[in-house]
Amino acid sequence: MSGLPILSLVVFTPLLGVLVLLFVPAGNQRAIRWIALIASLASLAFSLLLLGYDPHGAEFQFTENVEWIPAFGMGYRLGIDGLSMVLVILTTVLSVVAIFYSWEPIKTRVKEYYATMLLLMVGMLGVFVALDLFLFYVFWEISLIPMYLVIGIWGGPRRIYATVKFVIYTLVGSLLMLVAIVAVAIAHASAGNAFTFSYTELRGFPFSDTLQALAFVAFFLAFAIKVPMWPFHTWLPDAHVEAPTAGSIILAGVLLKLGGYGFLRYSIPLLPNAAMSFAPVIIALAVIAILYGALVAMVQPDMKKLVAYSSVSHMGFVMLGAFVFNTQGLQGSVFQMVSHGITTGALFLLVGVIYERTHDRQIAHMGGLNARLPRYAAIFGLFTFASIGLPGLSGFVGEFLVVLGAFRYNGWVAAATMLVVIASAVYMLWMFQRVFFTVPSDWARRWWPALRDMSRGEWLALAPLIVLVVALGVYPAPVLNAVAAPVERIIDAVRGAGLASFGLPW
Repeated sequence: MSGLPILSLVVFTPLLGVLVLLFVPAGNQRAIRWIALIASLASLAFSLLLLGYDPHGAEFQFTENVEWIPAFGMGYRLGIDGLSMVLVILTTVLSVVAIFYSWEPIKTRVKEYYATMLLLMVGMLGVFVALDLFLFYVFWEISLIPMYLVIGIWGGPRRIYATVKFVIYTLVGSLLMLVAIVAVAIAHASAGNAFTFSYTELRGFPFSDTLQALAFVAFFLAFAIKVPMWPFHTWLPDAHVEAPTAGSIILAGVLLKLGGYGFLRYSIPLLPNAAMSFAPVIIALAVIAILYGALVAMVQPDMKKLVAYSSVSHMGFVMLGAFVFNTQGLQGSVFQMVSHGITTGALFLLVGVIYERTHDRQIAHMGGLNARLPRYAAIFGLFTFASIGLPGLSGFVGEFLVVLGAFRYNGWVAAATMLVVIASAVYMLWMFQRVFFTVPSDWARRWWPALRDMSRGEWLALAPLIVLVVALGVYPAPVLNAVAAPVERIIDAVRGAGLASFGLPW
């Protein structure tokens, strides 16, 4: 196994599935679905080999390094540490869930749909394993196009508006990021070094304060839009509401994590002085996002939009933990990304389940579903409690560690975020009570006789998420141990930053 290019197999196995689909007739939908599922399962199987990562070994493992465009310092450089490993496995698991769940809901242009979903896998996985900044940018852009197609072709009635907004926001941010990537490479070369985009060579170089500030702002805009942080979040609810269920699973479960990963992998280690100086501003924005997302979710009439705004709040915890620069906060940030991907992906899937039966997501049109769909109600309750951070489920661990890290940073910041624990319980449990335990609305009675409980396929799609949300809640050590060394390296980078000489007013 040591001789296999495992990371390339993880990333490009879905692309092999796309190539096979080219030769399958569009009318053979059964074969198309099986090919897409097998390709995604193969990528998942290869990603599980990464569990052989040694937390006490070299920083980056399973590395691949091939000259790509040597004249411009670009290389095909891949590698993982504990941070990227957990996100790669999260991506492959959620991709399999999304592709499998799509078997019933997707009836039109099936071949194009599954080819698009597999290409989306390639882009997302490439982002997490790239160790060359230009290669990272290429994969980042690859992940944008398939999601645009998924929402724009298979989305809801306002899908064109949602996709245009999504593309404008993310494209502006990514173009600024490209400028920053080129700028740091030029600055590194101007000091007499070889021109390169290698992450390991650029990291630790003493860039000037001015360049760090400007490059950090450019990276910040690209990553903050993707997270999304307040006030760059307005594209997210529209994209979620219009996206098909599988698109929402991937959007919330993985694509938002690209932004958080970008901060932890690139912004902070490459530009530690600027990261330290801008940290108070980012922490303030994170606290606003946490509170804002919870309050706006509380008044949403649409189940899917409520879960979308809860993502703004939960990802605020990710950003808060990332920029308090202590072990608890940073480990909580990574764990929160993993947990949010599992719980919110499951919640979007469950909203999709009821939508496929009723073609309705309005909370006021529901009521009494526990009597008609008891198994559905039980599993929805499990992920509702995970979302609000019930001890014993994965949501508790990440939020607890972030709040603990925030207390070490500033007690008032921690106190403000603790309010959200109450607010999140209010909006999630209130929604759960209105949908499942009130008297059925007159609207609900129209489709009440035709309702059926969870199918075997829906249970199979949810099964890995059920296992993970409980297992990581009871025993979070595998994730925390994997990310311990990367977190300490981030802290070491910012400890060496000369904040006093940076010259910002705070």
